[in-house]
Amino acid sequence: MADVKAAVTAKPVAKAVAAAKPVEATSAKAEAKAAPAKAAAKAPAKKATAKKAPAKKEAEEKKAAPEKKAEVKAVVNLQFSGRSYTTEDLVKIAKDVWKYDLKKKVSDFKTVELYVKPEESQVYYVINEEVTGSFGI
Repeated sequence: MADVKAAVTAKPVAKAVAAAKPVEATSAKAEAKAAPAKAAAKAPAKKATAKKAPAKKEAEEKKAAPEKKAEVKAVVNLQFSGRSYTTEDLVKIAKDVWKYDLKKKVSDFKTVELYVKPEESQVYYVINEEVTGSFGI
């Protein structure tokens, strides 16, 4: 009876092994066919990732923008002969000279460079990189 059991079990095992080989071949063919499909499925994922990358850059730029705004606020006080002027005071005087003395519009006042000479009690200015002059302080 042991021979019968060995023969009976040997045949199904041989059939199973024989059946397994075509399945493996079939699965290899299926994988080969599925590989382009998988690659195609991955390609849209890469495009979606590429679309997300600019969004990340924009988010990083937005984070960087507040850092640029976080500048140190400096107040300069010029003191001499018992007088004291801040940079805001001197710019205001330069705007008044632009408006009242030179008869120009305040909206045209874009840039100003001030050169203070306390020993002469004078401030020399260059407004909009064109107009030069001075005023006393």
